[in-house]
Amino acid sequence: MTQSSSKTLLGIGLLAVFLALPVIADMLGQPALTSLATRVLIYGIAAASLNFILGFGGMVSFGHAAFFGVGGYVVGILYQHYASGEPLFGFLPGTNQLLITLPLAILVSGAVAAIIGALSLRTSGIQFIMITLAFAQMLFFFFVSLKAYGGDDGLIIRRANEVPGLNMRDKQTVYYVCLAIAVLFFALLTRLVNSRFGYVLAGLRQSEQRMAAIGLHAYRYKLVAFVISGMGAGLAGALMANFMRFASPDMLHWTKSGELMVMVILGGVGTVFGPLIGAGTFIVLETLLASWTENWQLGLGFILLFVVLYTQGGVQALLQRVFGSRS
Repeated sequence: MTQSSSKTLLGIGLLAVFLALPVIADMLGQPALTSLATRVLIYGIAAASLNFILGFGGMVSFGHAAFFGVGGYVVGILYQHYASGEPLFGFLPGTNQLLITLPLAILVSGAVAAIIGALSLRTSGIQFIMITLAFAQMLFFFFVSLKAYGGDDGLIIRRANEVPGLNMRDKQTVYYVCLAIAVLFFALLTRLVNSRFGYVLAGLRQSEQRMAAIGLHAYRYKLVAFVISGMGAGLAGALMANFMRFASPDMLHWTKSGELMVMVILGGVGTVFGPLIGAGTFIVLETLLASWTENWQLGLGFILLFVVLYTQGGVQALLQRVFGSRS
């Protein structure tokens, strides 16, 4: 079995599982599984966005939660102005329409990523890691200080954004909307990774000097990749704000960036579907371990050590070896 067919089968298998999950959850009398799966989809998008620059571009960002939180706050702020009837900045009306808030969240997150990336990518290595972390923490404290939008208490979104013809109060409807967006996102990500741009990004990860020698401008490519990654995280943040009906500064905290990093490592760095598998593994382990002990992070740490030391590529690589295929 070839590498491309193996990945295609993995994608089809994941899609079949997610399509059938709400039905199975109802049959088992466990509707909470649908909400759990919705979180997996959303965090899978966020983790895959981080993996785009981490696994494919070699850029270790520890501030990715900044874009995740910005996307969530775009939804929250627009909803608050819609509910109050007061225009944002005195002229922009609020809205509760998903088809408007999602594109705006993506654009604003991309703009923030462009500013942070333009400055951060002038460095590399540990300096790049620390600068992205610093920017994320600056945004975290900025939103904490915004008392008009809840401060450290966050923003309550009383109703999920509306989609014409759909009942967004129904958890299963929200789940299938998130699933449809996730399918489109991973299809676009697959196309991007296998494009000329994706190959250039992989080349920059291996050696910027060699790519510069053939006339490619490393900074421009890395900045574009950073912006695309930030836009993906903003999309995930907007979906999470709709799902939880809440946006808070915790979405921007460095610990959230750490969680996304763990999801990428668990699933498989440098793979398309690995972050989605990693998100599912992380959330399921968190749920199970937290039901047994309040020190669940300790158990998760041991599992993460095992994955890093012995799976040779995360849970996705382990699954492919078990089912007799190689990636």
